[in-house]
This record gives sequence, structure tokens and C-alpha cells, in this order.
Amino acid sequence: MNRSKKGMIGLSIAALGVVFGDIGTSPLYVMSTAFGKIGYHLKINQDNIYGVVSLIIWSLVIIVSIQFISFLMRADNAGEGGILSLVALLKDKLANHKYRNYFILLGVFGVALFFGDSTITPAISVLSAVEGIKIITPGLNSFVIPITIGIIIALFLLQKKGTGYIGHLFGPIMLTWFSVIALGGFWRIIIYPNILIALSPLTGINFMLSHLSIAFISMGAVVLAITGSEALYADLGHFGRKPISKAWFFVVFPSLVLCYLGEGALLLSNQSTALNPFFLLFPKILTIPIIILATVATIIASQSVISGAFSLIKQAIQLNFLPKMSIRHTSEKEIGQVYLPFINLILFGMVVFLVIFFKSSANLANAFGMAVSGTLLIDAILYLVLISEVFYQSKYKLLLISLILLPLDILFVLSNLSKFFQGGYIPIIISIIIFELILTWIKGQIIIVKERRSLEGPIQKFIDQIHNTKPAIKRIPGTGIYIGHHIDLTPLALHATFNELQQLQEKVIIVSVKLINQAHVNDDNRAIIDNLNYTNDGISHVILNYGFHDHVNIPEALKRINHSNAELNANLNKASYFISLSEIVPSKRHNLSWWRKTLYIFMTKNAISTSEFYKLPLNQTVEIRYLINL
Repeated sequence: MNRSKKGMIGLSIAALGVVFGDIGTSPLYVMSTAFGKIGYHLKINQDNIYGVVSLIIWSLVIIVSIQFISFLMRADNAGEGGILSLVALLKDKLANHKYRNYFILLGVFGVALFFGDSTITPAISVLSAVEGIKIITPGLNSFVIPITIGIIIALFLLQKKGTGYIGHLFGPIMLTWFSVIALGGFWRIIIYPNILIALSPLTGINFMLSHLSIAFISMGAVVLAITGSEALYADLGHFGRKPISKAWFFVVFPSLVLCYLGEGALLLSNQSTALNPFFLLFPKILTIPIIILATVATIIASQSVISGAFSLIKQAIQLNFLPKMSIRHTSEKEIGQVYLPFINLILFGMVVFLVIFFKSSANLANAFGMAVSGTLLIDAILYLVLISEVFYQSKYKLLLISLILLPLDILFVLSNLSKFFQGGYIPIIISIIIFELILTWIKGQIIIVKERRSLEGPIQKFIDQIHNTKPAIKRIPGTGIYIGHHIDLTPLALHATFNELQQLQEKVIIVSVKLINQAHVNDDNRAIIDNLNYTNDGISHVILNYGFHDHVNIPEALKRINHSNAELNANLNKASYFISLSEIVPSKRHNLSWWRKTLYIFMTKNAISTSEFYKLPLNQTVEIRYLINL
């Protein structure tokens, strides 16, 4: 076997642990949600079982195989995927489009829905696995919630250590998981082979046409089978399309099909298994090992979603959709492995609340469907906008793709709306809160940026002023690094040094950080150095380019440039960093509601400092504050 094949197999196995954990553990609760006592109240009869299993299988085909792998995963942003990659592409490519801001806001709401999904996945996954102990003896029922919360506490405590040191185990464990659920399903299919009728798409279509109301309601349970589909797209940059596709078509999809068919066969042969058909797939002697394996698999699934939430929030911060937060990189090799303490705390609190509030995976399933279906529909809409407005596909091709993607997504959303008052309101409330936070930050930033621009003035005009000042301004020994907020505008801290102290360091470096609408910027394109029309005056302007997946570190970037570029020639070890901070005060000058102003000021006060975000050395950094009206 050649090296490239081995590498592809290795990536595909790794993808099993990171990408497919969520969708791979869905068999734990999908069928019990549809047919269980607290589920969707579908009668356990032959027509309903054949119909639901067929809808599950063909939903996997349409959503995962077609929507994500065949279409969305081809719409990458410099190799990166996910809903924010779509937003970044549209933000960049549709600069003058009249509906651009609406598309961005729709994407932001999709981000909010994904965050809601991130809170529900650990709760429902771990809870559904632990519920397996009730099969051992019903008397253990009272231990389900305490054990679930204990596992969740351990899971969130683990986050600060990073997952790199155990990540290599995820793939082999999930490979074992998929092998086991495939064998469990296969065994039941042999016993009751008539279930293979569900493989035909005609079975699902006939079920929809002949049992319209029942089929419509059942779609709220069927959508749970495709939870985690967004992960395929979001993790595109970590693995690439080919490894993800191979893992799906050769391992995950066949295993899930066999498992769902097996659960259907079990229900046909024994209706009393409806409360927990997954664990009852296997011989009783294997119950405890299967519960242990299921618990480990759900922890991996939860870990993948939590890591995805960290990555998503980091991207939102880089795109200036949220205030700066503490971001800790837990791996020196993998840039994508990050830990956000504040987000970890919020997620933990919400997950524990959901477990205590809903008490069972069946109850939680009502809430889960809303977040999943909403995210799927928004992904599809933004993709259609992208291929129409950016890739200029023909109207006929656009119509064809729309007919493939939209009907099922819309059907999922409408079906889940019927469960709004049974828990579906939870992810909607979470999403609205997140959306309003992001919207408030964006609106506040627009005002503050405008105010700062009026104070800063063009950088070239300021440098000309320095050179035209008579007598010449005094230059003192040392290196001053001034962090700018906007390209081509003068940092307010530099204004203060010049106007109030009437002096400048011998070496002045003005640094502007430019966050561009792509995932990564390589080191060769990291910096642009400009002498601002004057040579040998010791003043340079450095623009540092970063993508929304990159780790911003100004001192590290300057050191690399200093080694390779003679223009700077600065003593960075003894340099002083100057940053200008905005002290926001409410005023009547701007048309922004009082509650948004209050919220924006609260967010700015609780954001981490610019010096910490840019990794500036604290003992070499000077902060200068300015009052800015909001």
C-alpha cells in the first residue's frame, strides 16, 4: 500500500471520531423518539415502521450524501467549510449587493442555531446512552440523571486540557462503534428480512402519500437521524472532502443503514422494545459492554460538537461579530484546537440545565429537531445564493438544485414547528439571544468605528505632518510599536505621543491587523510593509493579514518579519507597545435603542483587553484610553 493511500485511510479513520460522532450516535434515540411512549406517538405497525425507516435512510442519502458531500462541501473558502465560511464568502463577494446584509444576518442566525444545537447534543447524547442502564434493571432509573451530569462535568473539565492527547483514540473507537452497530442491525435483519422493503425509496414515498399527517409528524423524529450533518461541512478544512466522503460511504452510511433496518426489524418482531430498541438489538449478555461503548461514543460526539462551538465562536470573533474573548490554543501543532473558558462555562451550565429540565432523551428530542432543521435550511439557502450570485450558475441549474435541496429541508422545519410548545422553543430562545448579542455588537461597532475614524485621520497625512513640523520633532532612543484599529488611519496613541509629548521613538512601527474573509493566510502573505513615502526616517507601517481560522499574535509575526526583512531592523525585545482603547459612554447622538447601548457597553467591559487578544507582552505595553460617544 503506497504512502498516499495510507494517509487517506488514516485521515478517514480520524474523521470517524471528529466528524461523525454526532450523526453516528443518533440510532440511540431516533427510533425510540418516533415509537416510544414519550415520542411522536406513532402506532407500532408494519406500515409505520417500514415508512419511518425508509424516510430515515433516504433522508441520510439526500441530506448527507447529496446536500453536503455533493454540493456544499464543494463550496469551500480556501479549503475551509461551515456556515461562517459561507457568510465570509458572501460578505466578501457581494460587497455591493443590495441584499448582502440580509444574507449575512441569515448566516448569523444560522450560527446562533448551531450554538443551540451545541448545547442540546451533549445533553441528549449522553442521556440516551446512560438510559441504557434501565434495561439492566428498572430500579436504576433514578441514577440516570446523576450519572449523566457526572459525565458532563468530567467532559467540560477536560476541555481546558485540550483533546489533542486523546484525539488519536477517537477514530479507532468510533470505527469499533460503527462495526458493532452494523453487526447488531445485521443480526436482526437476518431474523426478520422483510424489513429490507424499507430500502426502496418508493416505500417512503408511499408512506408519505397514504399517511400524510402521520408521515408529516414523523419527520420531526426522522430529522434526528441527520444531526451532525453540519459537522461534515464545518470540519472540511481539518480533513478535506475525500477522506470525509470515503469515511461516510464506506463506513458510516452502511453501518447506520444496517442499524436502522435492524431496529425496524426488532420493532416488527417485538413491539415492547419500542422504549429502547437500540440496546435491545443485542443479546442480553452484551448489554453492559454496549452501554459502556455507547457512553464513550456519545462523549466523543459531545466533544466534537463542543470543539465545533469553540471554533465557531473564534471565527465569529475574528469576523468582528462578537467581542474579543480569551482564546487558549491547546495544541502547538493543530491551529484548530482552541479552548474558550467563558464559552465552556456557558455551554456547561446550559447542558446541565437541559438534562435536569427535560429529564429524558425523548423529551429532549422535541427541542433538538428545531435547531438541526433550521441550520440545514439556512445552509441550503446561503449555498443557493452563493452559486447564483457568485458562481453565476444558470437559472435552470439553480432551479434543479433548489428542487433537490429545499423541499426536504423545508419539510423538516415545518414538521418540527408542530413540536414548538413541547420543547422546540428552547433552541429558538437560545438562538434569538445569541442572534441579538451578535446584532447588538455589529450595530455598536459600526457606530464606534465611525467615531474613531473621525478622530484618527489618514495615516499618510499624519506622517507628512511629522516631517513638516518645524523645528523637527525630537526622536528618543528605542522602538515604539503602535497598534492601529483601521488600515490607513492613525492610531490614537500615536496622536497622543506626537501632540502631547512632542517626541517619537527613533524606530516607530505602526501595526494594523487586517482580518480578511478567508480561513487562513500563509506566512509568505502575512505582512505588507510600507515606508509611507519616506525612507530612512525610522517609521514603518506593517499590515498583518489574518484569516478567521488563524491565531493572531502580533509579537510573533513581527519577529518573523524582523528576521527576514531589513526594513524593520528593530530591537523587538525592548520595544514598547502602545494601544488606544475606547471608553464607551452613552449619548443621544446615535439612533440606537437604550437597551442595545447598555448591552453593547456591558459586552465591551467584559471583553478581554486588546493587548491580551493580540498576545502583547504586558510589561512592555502602554494603554491610552479615549472617550467615545455611543
